[in-house]
Amino acid sequence: MSKVIGCCFISLVIYLMFAHLVPVRPLSLGDLEFEIQDKTTRMARLPTPKLVILAGSNGPYSHSCAVIGAILNLPCENAGIAVGIGLDDLFAIYDPDLHPGDVVYMPLETAQYILTRWQNDVGPDGPILLRLNGADLRRFPPDRILGAIFSISFLDIVESMVEIPLAGAGTLSASKLIETEYNNLGDRIGTSLATSNQSILAHASRQEPDGAAISDGYGSSLVRQFVAKETHKGIAVIGGLPTDFQTVPLPADAIAAIRAIFVENGGRFVVLSNLSRYPRADFYDSEDHLAQPCQYKQSIAIAGLLGQVLRRPLRPTSPDVSRIAATCPA
Repeated sequence: MSKVIGCCFISLVIYLMFAHLVPVRPLSLGDLEFEIQDKTTRMARLPTPKLVILAGSNGPYSHSCAVIGAILNLPCENAGIAVGIGLDDLFAIYDPDLHPGDVVYMPLETAQYILTRWQNDVGPDGPILLRLNGADLRRFPPDRILGAIFSISFLDIVESMVEIPLAGAGTLSASKLIETEYNNLGDRIGTSLATSNQSILAHASRQEPDGAAISDGYGSSLVRQFVAKETHKGIAVIGGLPTDFQTVPLPADAIAAIRAIFVENGGRFVVLSNLSRYPRADFYDSEDHLAQPCQYKQSIAIAGLLGQVLRRPLRPTSPDVSRIAATCPA
């Protein structure tokens, strides 16, 4: 028995050495690190009142801070990060830079509501938390800390061994990639209709969760806590729907469940008449990612809804934005 315990201990030490003494995937995870750093740095510099768009990749791909912020006459940061990054992590990172009078618009993907606690604990932000946000990690429950520590697989370590030399040689750079793909407000740019991946879009499909799955999801419990906390601070938190294909119906009880998460905790909820559903031709490479002309069209419509809820006068849409939005197929 002592030999078995000793072998287990040695295995654990070897795992920790390889997993956490070596930088983990500087290219495939490095872009997420730079995104988080960039967004938090810019948010800290914005004056109040400001608008923050908070979601998964649906935020920067399908919503434009450059458009919505200009129409509402508010400084804006598109703080959306890829689905899979723990909501508790994002909420902990962004909370210190949210102040009374600020506005947070949250068109979260439905997958973020139905996230289980286990999925949240072992998400891709585990190694990022360990390397960049150790102080935040120590404030989390023990299961979240253990999940972060053991979220790295053998394949991740192998990929790291390949990526480290490439990153060190300057062959590929996550920071340069972020600079070319995002503007200085956090919006995804360069997603033209001409370069959209229609073959992927033609075969992409998913089934939306029902209201019970959303209400019972661990992600939903995290959102409820965040909405209640921020509205208590005097921040306007407004929920919304993510973009998706017209052919993927969102059940009425699912919409009602999402609405309840916000409204019952002091927030508000807005929805477009088309439920943010568009033809496949409007998208770039997935259901959550509109091509830029359609991103602009969606953003103009969302700005109008937010203006009504916030009772803010709207600035006219710029001719350039209107021209680009008009090229959206539908």
